[in-house]
Amino acid sequence: MPVYEIDPLADPRWSALVESHPRSSIFHTRVWLEALRRTYKYRPRAFTTSAPGAVLSNGIVFCQVDSWLTGSRLVSLPFSDHCDPLLEYPHELEILLSGVVEKTADKFGYAEIRPRSIHLERQLHFKAWRQYQLHVLDLRPSLEKVYSQLHKDGVQRKIRRADREHVVVDQGRSESILQEFYGLILLTHRRHAVPPQPLAWFRNVIECCGSRGTIYVARVKNRPIATIFTLRHKNSVVYKYGGSDNRFHNMGAMPRLFWQVIQEAKSDQLLELDLGRSDQNNEGLMRFKTHLGAARSSLEYWRSPAFGPGGMNQSLAFRMAQSFLTRLPDRLFRLAGDIFYRHAG
Repeated sequence: MPVYEIDPLADPRWSALVESHPRSSIFHTRVWLEALRRTYKYRPRAFTTSAPGAVLSNGIVFCQVDSWLTGSRLVSLPFSDHCDPLLEYPHELEILLSGVVEKTADKFGYAEIRPRSIHLERQLHFKAWRQYQLHVLDLRPSLEKVYSQLHKDGVQRKIRRADREHVVVDQGRSESILQEFYGLILLTHRRHAVPPQPLAWFRNVIECCGSRGTIYVARVKNRPIATIFTLRHKNSVVYKYGGSDNRFHNMGAMPRLFWQVIQEAKSDQLLELDLGRSDQNNEGLMRFKTHLGAARSSLEYWRSPAFGPGGMNQSLAFRMAQSFLTRLPDRLFRLAGDIFYRHAG
């Protein structure tokens, strides 16, 4: 069966497939792909067995990442926690992945896919290379039931503390709230010695995603102390980014923000809160997501071949730079992120 390549930004059939497929996510959408293209110049490419002019019944989407530092590759998708191949029948997976390998052989160091609900086998030319944990909160029970499943000390008590401290939650997509969000992101990334993604990335996500994206900011006496960024797609809301001022952690602002998102999601009859991936060695983050009542599952990333030629491994490049990042002033710290993330997708 032949495999065809399409441009998901130009072919209207891609959006129709994403809207109709039960496994699609915000990361499959044209708006997310456009934000990646605007910010990092990545070229979206999708592969399908559907002939030109036919209804698109399946597809797997990548971004082409070209870097003089880390090499050229196909990634499905950069800065996206997961991105399932959108299939009509299970046997289509081997056909599509074989077609991707055949069409891109000798052009890229590797192709990488990040399926949420599909397990690959070695005969598909792909090998598991990295594993994370994915946390998803089921929102189908009543709001009272969801609240009862929050950890009593780690979340419920802190929500009550935030209310006693008069923590106020604001939300929006304005430039002013974006600047508050980014200021807290800078603080958080400096604590972890990780450069922040460019401000232009968050601005492009807001502009491209529109009402699908929301920034929440928690304030005390009009001072921003914690923030989260969420994205909606169909019946799901995704927690994508968060930051805080650690001088105010005892006020419970972060649990209060998540409780706000949960209440709004229940009001809008959404079915799940996707809390995203966690590194397996980040016990604190995994514990917090579990305390929110989320179920945990394994999330594997796959590459073909396992290690490709050309370019420096992006994790190695980051570790080499990490030792001096915390010493940089804000302007250079931000510049490091502007430079690094283009090569790290």
